[in-house]
Amino acid sequence: MNRLQQLFQNKKKDILSIYYTAGYPNLNDTLKIAQALEASGADFMEIGFPYSDPVADGEVIQGSSKQALDNGMTLEILFDQLKDLRKIVTIPILLMGYVNVVLQYGVANFCEKCQEVGVDGCIIPDLPMYEYEEMYHTCFAEHGISNIFLVTPQTSEERIRKIDGLSNAFIYLLSSAATTGKNLDVSTTARDYFARIQAMNLSNPLMIGFGISDKKTFDSANEYASGAIIGSAFVKSLNENDVEGSVKTFMKQFRG
Repeated sequence: MNRLQQLFQNKKKDILSIYYTAGYPNLNDTLKIAQALEASGADFMEIGFPYSDPVADGEVIQGSSKQALDNGMTLEILFDQLKDLRKIVTIPILLMGYVNVVLQYGVANFCEKCQEVGVDGCIIPDLPMYEYEEMYHTCFAEHGISNIFLVTPQTSEERIRKIDGLSNAFIYLLSSAATTGKNLDVSTTARDYFARIQAMNLSNPLMIGFGISDKKTFDSANEYASGAIIGSAFVKSLNENDVEGSVKTFMKQFRG
């Protein structure tokens, strides 16, 4: 059982995950941010490896990806930075990014490196489910890496149940099919969607992402899931001249 699975076994509600882009705002901020997030009460974190065409991301995360790439961030450099990760951080860590970067690095190499540095899972939004199942599932499992699938309001019940069967940590429930950075929609339609998934009694817990930006939207998401994931609002809050201070300030509203 990896750290991520242990977390969801031990904690059922109010789970807070924070996403940030590796190499942003400065190339060597990756571990500083990780350490500050754990100290400020994050339950787990998602570290994004940048890509030149982040289609699922909104303006804020696209901007952070571009700056990280301009700073020189690569997957190779990220793994090198993470080699000391487990000396300073104990909470679960996921890597998040696009499949092209992983394929270029090599899926087996990627899984091996994740295990080596202490990464517990990954989110690769554009990795087709059938490819994962047929070609990569065994490799991920052998290295103890949980692969997290995304569900949108348009995902069919059949596909959701298939995802549930392939998952072993949590399911990432997108609040909408929009890009990251939009405000959480708490309309009747959204509530019906959340309630519909909740009523399916899936084996895996749910985390809601896309549009969670403050305590109010975090609390709304918690009504329907084990917790929520915050990305754009956090990335936007980072001050390159005081990274640790800006993390602490942002996190105070949730864990103050």
